[in-house]
Amino acid sequence: QVQLAESGGGLAQTGDSLRLSCAASARTFSTLAMGWFRQAPGKEREIVAAISRFRGITYNADSVKDRFTISRDNAKNTLYLQMNSLKPEDTAVYFCAARDTGEYTYYTRGRDYTYWGQGTQVTVSS
Repeated sequence: QVQLAESGGGLAQTGDSLRLSCAASARTFSTLAMGWFRQAPGKEREIVAAISRFRGITYNADSVKDRFTISRDNAKNTLYLQMNSLKPEDTAVYFCAARDTGEYTYYTRGRDYTYWGQGTQVTVSS
C-alpha cells in the first residue's frame, strides 16, 4: 500500500506561482511512476504532468507546458509540481497519483494509476 498526501494548494492571482507537494509513504519511492491530475468543477479529470520511475522522464500536458514543472526528490519521498504563470483556468482540485508496477516510462491515463491522494484545491483569480 502507498499513501499519498498533497499539500501546497491555495489561493493565487493570475501570474502567481505555487508549488504543490505530494508526500508518499512508500519504502521504495524511486520505484513509483507518478503523476499530477486535476479536476475542475463540472469537468473530467485530466492529466497535468507525469514522471517515470527511476530515470524521471517527464511529460507535461500542452495546457501547462512552459509553465508547470514536475519533479521528484527520491531522498524525501516527495513529488512536486511547480506552477508558474498561473491562470484562472488552472483552478481545480489537484491530485497526485502513483503506481508501483510497469515499464520505465510515464503514464498519462488515470486508470493506469493505483494509488491516489485526497487532492488539494488551487484557486486562481483574475
